[in-house]
Amino acid sequence: MKYSWIIIAGIFLSSCGGGMNKLLKNPDPAYKLRMAEQFFAKKKYSKAQQVYEDIMPYYKTGKEFEDIYYKYAYCAYYQGDFLNAEHLFKSYLEIFPNSPKAEEVDYMRAYSFFKQSPKPELDQTNTMKAMGMMQTFMNTHPGSARNKEATEIIDICRKKLEIKDYQSAKLYYDLGQFRAAGVAFTTLLNGYPESLRGDEYKLMVIKSYYRFAELSVEEKKVERFEQVINECNEFTDRFPDSKLKKEAEEFLNLSQTNIKTLSNEQIKTAA
Repeated sequence: MKYSWIIIAGIFLSSCGGGMNKLLKNPDPAYKLRMAEQFFAKKKYSKAQQVYEDIMPYYKTGKEFEDIYYKYAYCAYYQGDFLNAEHLFKSYLEIFPNSPKAEEVDYMRAYSFFKQSPKPELDQTNTMKAMGMMQTFMNTHPGSARNKEATEIIDICRKKLEIKDYQSAKLYYDLGQFRAAGVAFTTLLNGYPESLRGDEYKLMVIKSYYRFAELSVEEKKVERFEQVINECNEFTDRFPDSKLKKEAEEFLNLSQTNIKTLSNEQIKTAA
């Protein structure tokens, strides 16, 4: 019984493959085009893609070619082949720059980059490309109804880049590279000034420089605790209503106490 099912499955797969082979060998391009349209309408994009590709040379100079190429690009997109889809959308715009569908395809090209954007831990080249492409789309089509979604996508990409930069800064801190962490969190704060986590980043700047000061050689400690005090004062000025203000004030007090202690020790040593 087990082998019977295997034989039946093999015959079924063979007949399916044979059906496509028979279709592709059919000499009638009009028939093939009708079948490709049916496959596309039924969301059988792999089959539609094969047939569109097969008949493209025949229709290349015909009025049908634009619609064939348009759907051919979408076949790649709907199958999740976003890299190929982006190339095909780009080619469509080069071949049919005055098409009524040019705006849509231009957007889909940018959106294909967005679909290739990985999780924050990975390389964000495609995320940055998506942002650039979406901004270019809005500049090119200032009145487009798609600009609202393009703006939202840019915001999503910026948040992803922010998470990536935060993780990099936090890694410096976790590895005990406190000076590098202070610089990285400062850069993060300056790079995303409207971030809802701004006070958290500023507090991490304070913590990083405080730990850096603690671990410094004696002759550098006063100078570096003074830097912490400056960062604490900036925190209060910039985030006066922050829930983290009390914690920042604790580092301010600790830094002032350390400077006072170090100054007293220097006086004793000099005496």
